[in-house]
Amino acid sequence: MSQSPWEPRQDPLEQALRMAAQKIKNSGGPPKKLILTVIIFLLVLTGAKSAFYKVDTEETGVRLRLGRSIGTASPGLHMKLPFGIDEVYRVKTGRVLKEEFGFRTEQAGVRTTYSSRNFSEESLTLTGDLNVSDIEWIVQYQIIEPEKFLFNIADPRATIRDLSEAVVRRVIGNSNVAQVLTTERADLAMKVEDDLQKILNSYDIGIRIVTVKFQDVNPPEQVKAAFNEVNEAEQQKESLIFQAREQYNREVPKARGVASSRILEAEGYALERINRAKGEAERFNALVKEYRKAPKVTRQRLYLETMDKVLPRVEELYIIDDKNSGVLPLLPLRKDALTGGAK
Repeated sequence: MSQSPWEPRQDPLEQALRMAAQKIKNSGGPPKKLILTVIIFLLVLTGAKSAFYKVDTEETGVRLRLGRSIGTASPGLHMKLPFGIDEVYRVKTGRVLKEEFGFRTEQAGVRTTYSSRNFSEESLTLTGDLNVSDIEWIVQYQIIEPEKFLFNIADPRATIRDLSEAVVRRVIGNSNVAQVLTTERADLAMKVEDDLQKILNSYDIGIRIVTVKFQDVNPPEQVKAAFNEVNEAEQQKESLIFQAREQYNREVPKARGVASSRILEAEGYALERINRAKGEAERFNALVKEYRKAPKVTRQRLYLETMDKVLPRVEELYIIDDKNSGVLPLLPLRKDALTGGAK
């Protein structure tokens, strides 16, 4: 019977599917071959899907075969035995992880928001002088041995938190409140970091502490005003010490320079006097030698040289004649000469 041109044309694939369905219905159920084929296809599909896995950039894959570790996998696409024979645990070894104490960050970014919950059970700490301080701190760590991190301890994160609280309370308990709130905060944080790393090394869980930092340290509300005054006094003290050091660094080198200059001047003067004395001594020795050769001539020359130096300094000259009983004054020629020169 031919199909009418006005009737809708059926798809050949749809007709084949309908015929197969009708045949299965008439035969009373699907054939065994078909069921086996579907099962094999599903097994192959599931095995192919579970045989590949991907490790991200900041991760390290730890491979297990039948529950036993067989090594690690670097970032990238890898293959493994399917159907749960091989398992892969991904550990973030390329990222610095952080634990917060006394506060929680809800959203980090340009405007960081913090949780409004009260975490005083973590932050309130007793100091060595029996004062209570409210301390907020962070512990940053990195997983360096993922196999130890996964299998050497049941809950590494809880262990890190418990150990951090214990070490902080011990270090703060051995210090007084002034050290905690003012000058030695950074030293105490470094002490906590060293002690925490030693304990984790003894646990052998493959964790390296990157840093421990006290975010905020506050006194109790009842004495906060007094502690603020102490902080201001400490800051003023540090400022005065800085000013004194600055003046010291300015004045001491200047005084040392002046002292060095005076010492050099004295050494130069001493050298000049010594050289002059040596020259006078040599000149005197030379005169003595000449005097011994011709005493009369040398004596006359010395007398004339001495008079040549002395007479120019005398303002008035007098000549006394031994044959005359009186003194014959002469005109003050030098004085007139000086007066004339002034005119």
